[in-house]
Amino acid sequence: MGSPDPQPRFGQSVKGLLSEKVGSCSGDVIALTRQVLKGSRSQELLGQAARNMVLQEDAILHSEDSLRKMSILTTHLQYQQEAIHKNVEHSRNLQSQLQHLLK
Repeated sequence: MGSPDPQPRFGQSVKGLLSEKVGSCSGDVIALTRQVLKGSRSQELLGQAARNMVLQEDAILHSEDSLRKMSILTTHLQYQQEAIHKNVEHSRNLQSQLQHLLK
């Protein structure tokens, strides 16, 4: 009766090893799935960060353009202010000359 005894042990031992391997592979698949999900989330966050960066770049470029236009407008307003100031001075001179002639 020595021979029937090793066969069931061998079968049970193979089944046990196979069960361990399946369990190990399942654990590996679960770990891999978690890693893929983390990577997917990381990719999603990186994509969102890239989109936000592009939006910020556009806003900065728009702001720079607005500042350049405001600088041009400021220069034109300064020229107009100088011209008005000169005209006021000229008007005062003409007014004093006119008063002098009317005396």
